[in-house]
Amino acid sequence: MTLPSQSDALGALRVQIDALDQQLLALLNQRARVAEQVGDIKRAEGSPFFRPDRVAQVIEKIQSANKGPLLNQHVGSIWREIMSACQALEAPQRVAVLGPQGTFCEQAAIEFFGGAANLIYCANFDEVFHATAAGTAQFGVVGMENSTEGVVARSLDLFLRSPVHVVGEVSLLIRHNLLRQLNHLDGIEVVMAHPQALAQCQNWLTQHLPNAERRAVSSNAEGARLAAENPAWAGLASERAAAQFGLHIVAHAIQDEAYNRTRFAVITLPQTLAMPPASGRDCTSLVVSVPNRPGAVHDLLVPLKNNGVSMTRFESRPAKSGQWEYYFYIDLAGHPSQPNVAAALQELQGLCAFYKVLGAYPVTE
Repeated sequence: MTLPSQSDALGALRVQIDALDQQLLALLNQRARVAEQVGDIKRAEGSPFFRPDRVAQVIEKIQSANKGPLLNQHVGSIWREIMSACQALEAPQRVAVLGPQGTFCEQAAIEFFGGAANLIYCANFDEVFHATAAGTAQFGVVGMENSTEGVVARSLDLFLRSPVHVVGEVSLLIRHNLLRQLNHLDGIEVVMAHPQALAQCQNWLTQHLPNAERRAVSSNAEGARLAAENPAWAGLASERAAAQFGLHIVAHAIQDEAYNRTRFAVITLPQTLAMPPASGRDCTSLVVSVPNRPGAVHDLLVPLKNNGVSMTRFESRPAKSGQWEYYFYIDLAGHPSQPNVAAALQELQGLCAFYKVLGAYPVTE
């Protein structure tokens, strides 16, 4: 009796995979047709097309049913893309991000909305806020905080007078790569990137390119784009940007801190999407100012302590009034629908000369 060869066995398995792919395609299109019907109902009701809490619920339910061998993180990524593609049939989401293509901001938007979102590329975070507030985009994604360099000050300032609020966040592990036309370090005269990226790689740059000018530009992807125009220039950016602009990755992961993460906030107008319901693992962000008197800042902490609310972030920014006044940006653990958080916020508001809740949203790991 002749045993089947390895090639025969491989061929049979490929036939099985092809058949399964056809079944998957039929089921995905069946799901898409149901999603179109959901879109029709939402359109008639005037209800939001995109609900991040619903996306999270679906993914969590699928992951809890997963028996492997697929890892839950991969199952989550697959289902986010399936839901994004179906969402695009209901109503494509317009999302403003920092451009050009290849930024970490773009990557954060794709992780949150999926690859079917209609991305609108902006020159800076000011434009992202403006596009979102004006309705050019339904949502925006902006950098908020880096684990190495701290807060993105411009984003905090823009929240003060913008009508948008935060409905979600994305935490990205940031890997900065040195990108260039030529595949070596020799002859690099200028390194271009966002100021935060230059700061996050300063030790490596001092050691390996001590004579190169460090030039701040609007985004890392913009630095990569410019590096593609001059062989003596290099950029600090993602692998995605290297592929986008046809550049060599001369040095991988040159950031000074191995665990280098950036938090991105997802912003929108309240009439586009209201505050998400409590998920059980939430953050409430607010900005306040207090009268300039002794003990005023200390008094801000008392309502939190009395009601058992933890503060996870406290940042100050000058009010630019010329009177040495400050705004304080505070992150609290919890959601305003929780009685203790609601009580703390009510007491806190009574102490403040300025008080604004920036949003309440599920936190990411």
